[in-house]
Amino acid sequence: MNDYLKHLAQEAALGRMGRREFLGRAAALGVAALGANTLLATAAKAAGPQKGGTIRIGIQGGSSADSLDPALAANATATSVSRLWGEPLVELDPMGGIWHRLAESYDASADARVWTFKIRQGVTFSNGKELTAEDVLATMERHSGEESKSGALGIMRGIKSMRAEGSDFIIELDEPNADLPYLLTDYHLLIQPGGGKDDPAAGIGTGPYILKSVEPGVRFVAEKNPNYWDDSLGHADTIEFIVINDDTARVAALQSGQVHMINRVPPRTARLVDRAPTIDVRETAGPGHYVFIAHCDKDPFANNDVRIALKYGINRQEMVDKILNGYGSIGNDTPINSSYPLFTELEQRTYDPDKAKFHMQKSGYDGSILLRTSDNSFPGAPDAAALFQQSLSAAGINLEIKREPNDGYWSEVWNKQPFCTSYWGGRPTQDSMFSTAYLSTADWNDTRFNNEQFDQLLYAARAELDEAKRTQMYADMSTMVRDEGGLVCPMFNSFIDGVSTEVDGWVDAKTGFELNNFYAPMKMWVKA
Repeated sequence: MNDYLKHLAQEAALGRMGRREFLGRAAALGVAALGANTLLATAAKAAGPQKGGTIRIGIQGGSSADSLDPALAANATATSVSRLWGEPLVELDPMGGIWHRLAESYDASADARVWTFKIRQGVTFSNGKELTAEDVLATMERHSGEESKSGALGIMRGIKSMRAEGSDFIIELDEPNADLPYLLTDYHLLIQPGGGKDDPAAGIGTGPYILKSVEPGVRFVAEKNPNYWDDSLGHADTIEFIVINDDTARVAALQSGQVHMINRVPPRTARLVDRAPTIDVRETAGPGHYVFIAHCDKDPFANNDVRIALKYGINRQEMVDKILNGYGSIGNDTPINSSYPLFTELEQRTYDPDKAKFHMQKSGYDGSILLRTSDNSFPGAPDAAALFQQSLSAAGINLEIKREPNDGYWSEVWNKQPFCTSYWGGRPTQDSMFSTAYLSTADWNDTRFNNEQFDQLLYAARAELDEAKRTQMYADMSTMVRDEGGLVCPMFNSFIDGVSTEVDGWVDAKTGFELNNFYAPMKMWVKA
């Protein structure tokens, strides 16, 4: 909260927010007028963001198979690099609200069925072309076509029509949906010239940086876009991402000063790393979860008793204690936790080897189960797989573990092999999470969950304006995923980032991804 207030005070001191608005938002956060004015005065005296220099980031999650096509971004490296050169219509602000980007405003019809987004004028792509509403329309068409492989395909379902009228981009929905702006914060939906239809991997967008060197799985270098429209982002002249998938090497790069920040500080060493006087370890709780995903349409996982056996056969508390070292909380085989606005606590499933054994015997399957894993899937994933193997053995279930190469894990294993370790950063609303990964027609339905009742309920919830009814509908959907889905979710992880004291400007963010929703490199600056 303090960091967020400092951020607001800085925005006001730099003239990007009126004093009255700042005092109003501070009051809403419980800060008295005297305290708010003191913060504002302090911010006014500060030098503010320093321009120039280079910020280097050690990033985990990269692969030589990564593409610059934002539709295909599937890991931390691809997503964070795309933030450099591209922008969506709207984004999440640090507190989880809407932050206007290429849409300077939006409004909806009374029934939340027709939405109009006013496209910001005077913005140009890095190739010099001026941004238009037609570019927005073409981008959304590319992500919603029947042949699209976009990770945003699921959330684009339910759109009846789209059109561009002057500087307006207009969406008409099949059913009302008050959450539509939150859906459009999806990181795949970066606006590209002509929608990116001619060359989706060109890396051309309206972002604060222009890519100068691209080595997938190795290194990315970007330089400041001299024509960028927003002075609040992009303080460093150069940003360099270095892909360091090995945990030990990544932490060592931060400790030695090779990089200024890293994602995914290993939980087992986070407290030790934080003791260094030149490093701040930042922990952010949220909707992120480390998981084991089984394809519901592939044997033996097509049998729900096999899936239930796996869910009873995992020791969740042991996972949180030994894998997360307390930096997280236990899961309940649903992607939804208390960080979501309309959350309902479900009865917690606990470790029960006897029930696991019962359901496996009931399924009639008596063979071994193959689990694929990699360090690249989530920090400590191979160790988590070993713990799962031990807990299942108490139920007489044989789990075989195959350790896959880090490089290519997201292109060759995830969403292709029937049982593997994975992670999700979460989404801002239940609708966006369920639409992305559990709607039967979603391209990123990585558990192959196909439930007609679930799909109908998801669409109905979008149109339900009674909050109590909508909350119950989301609870019912969570129950379906927990009891019938292929998700084994033992834990919700905190994001643990390491930041050098040589850079400044960090703001704690209530979002679905590490490194301040991957905006930290652009929001921070090198100290003079």
